[in-house]
Amino acid sequence: MPARIPLTALKFFRSAAQTLSFKKTSEQLFVTQAAVSQQIKSLENSLNIKLFERLNREVILTEEGKKLLPYVQKGFEAFEEGFASLGDDPNPDLLTITTLPSFASRWLMPKLVNFQEKNPGISLRISPSLRLESFSENNLDLAIRYGKGVYPGYKSHLLHHDYLLPVCHPKMIDKDLPLSEQLQNIPLLTDEGVDVEQAWRPFMEKAGLPLTTKPSKLHVGDSTMLIEPLLGRQGMSLLRFSLIYELLERGQLICPLPFYFQSGYSYYLVAPENHFKFMKIKNFHDWIKEEMSDIDTHWKEFSKDRLQEFVIPVD
Repeated sequence: MPARIPLTALKFFRSAAQTLSFKKTSEQLFVTQAAVSQQIKSLENSLNIKLFERLNREVILTEEGKKLLPYVQKGFEAFEEGFASLGDDPNPDLLTITTLPSFASRWLMPKLVNFQEKNPGISLRISPSLRLESFSENNLDLAIRYGKGVYPGYKSHLLHHDYLLPVCHPKMIDKDLPLSEQLQNIPLLTDEGVDVEQAWRPFMEKAGLPLTTKPSKLHVGDSTMLIEPLLGRQGMSLLRFSLIYELLERGQLICPLPFYFQSGYSYYLVAPENHFKFMKIKNFHDWIKEEMSDIDTHWKEFSKDRLQEFVIPVD
């Protein structure tokens, strides 16, 4: 393997691998097809491997080419993200946000009208996702994540601590019967969030449930998907207070046990450090902090003199 590979050749390779056409690559890069062919050939000679099979009207990647492509793509994405972090906001009138589907649907979307009333010149684009996506690849401005606040390569700002509560439909519990016996017959509905997974064992211990009790066969990747089954009296689950406090206040769900869990996970704004200098993000940061303070107000009222906290050890 040579010590140095020309970035120009890798740039041509990335484009040709994505288009599977030397002609389209030449059009994208404003060079001749001969120049594209020469750069690819030079890269193949440097690596001493064949990257493309040349057919009559197209090219296809060899197995070696397929292996190389994702690494080249990640490398250029890192370059582009780094360069973008040095510049000004390219789209000051458009704010693109990615966040968890649960947070987007249960909390953020119903409240965005308030942000738009205060910031009529900013258009919003919301991209729900369970993972932190690439800022350069998806033209993202900002992410709202639920975690520990450590996101390598990005800056994070704490928004809000949240709490996990055991909740179910009020008709799942008969106040005239012993609670412990009823709990053993209520299916436990689970999602795949790390905070919830860590809370199940402490929950079962505090609830007096046998540790051999198996959760329901209903498992989902995002906690919002559990709310409808809970409202449909299908079982009990552990959910974040921020997603259900309005349902609790209306009596559509109840917390039948007098405790909650602090899992060590919280909501954060996450982005390349330079993005926090953008005026649209400063405005959004101020707005969402103010909006989320309403959750704290409801939490203080809900938990006052009725719930006991249990801290879950976080790995």
